[in-house]
Amino acid sequence: MAKIGSIDVGDFPLLLAPMEDVSDPPFRALCKEQGADVVYTEFISSEGLIRDAAKSVLKLDIYEKERPVGIQIFGAELDSMLQAVEIVEKSNPDIIDINFGCPVKKVVCKNAGAGILRDIPLMVKLTEEMVKRTNLPITVKTRLGWDSDSIKIVEVAERLQDVGIQAISIHGRTRVQMYKGNANWEPIAEVKNNPRMHIPVFGNGDVDTPEMAVKMRDQYGLDGAMIGRASIGYPWFFKEVKHYFKTGEHLAPPTILERVEAARRHLQMAIDWKGEKLGVFETRRHYTNYFKGIPHFKDYRMKMVTSDDAVDVFAAFAEVEEKFADFQFA
Repeated sequence: MAKIGSIDVGDFPLLLAPMEDVSDPPFRALCKEQGADVVYTEFISSEGLIRDAAKSVLKLDIYEKERPVGIQIFGAELDSMLQAVEIVEKSNPDIIDINFGCPVKKVVCKNAGAGILRDIPLMVKLTEEMVKRTNLPITVKTRLGWDSDSIKIVEVAERLQDVGIQAISIHGRTRVQMYKGNANWEPIAEVKNNPRMHIPVFGNGDVDTPEMAVKMRDQYGLDGAMIGRASIGYPWFFKEVKHYFKTGEHLAPPTILERVEAARRHLQMAIDWKGEKLGVFETRRHYTNYFKGIPHFKDYRMKMVTSDDAVDVFAAFAEVEEKFADFQFA
């Protein structure tokens, strides 16, 4: 059984990755229902929190049905990160996660996210001081290194463990790679096989089929999988992986009715949480995967992703439900 601090997260837990404009409360709720063992918020700027920026503060919303839930923050200034920890604590998460892996330029140029991989001593110092500041378990999400010439993840993971983190999630790419090429899980396995490591080591990157999750567990020996892009518009992925673990067989894909109902609930929860304008806009990225595989679907998808009016989107769902009711997914 893997444990994050005192939190039992099960045997080879599946974690929903923190994804900007994706891992919000509505989507986290759907993933939790479908078997996600731990969910993380979108990443939150420490600077935004201490300046009371509305978008950053909104991301602190968490709900009992999500637990265990982690709030992820990013930054590179010690004072700001420590103040952010105190603000985050008031939301009562189960875990605080530090983002040392985001490769986006606007984050990296501030030495935050994956940018801090160029300054490992600062990375370790920030982590150490944050661990001292809170009684909540601190975890880290990071990458293999800045580039292929600076992969020191075994050493880095050990140093972060030694200053008190309770788990580490490692994306199997460098910052320079962004999301290109194939994820390399070998260095993550080296972290896990380091005899000095005693905290859970979770793998991230390219877990997009149940077979890949089994490979991460059985061939690479990791403690769990963090699921990102495979879950966007497809919260059933967690349930399908767990079914495959138990039976060695693929679970039948969700029906049209199940997909429409999930999309409908997702949109309604998003509207209830952040208002119609943002709710409609930020759920658009999910619809391609919700309805992937349906032939001649382009016109319906265009209605869903171009309308600013929730009534029109709900109407499109109803059309799909009626027109494709008998469609069978392979």
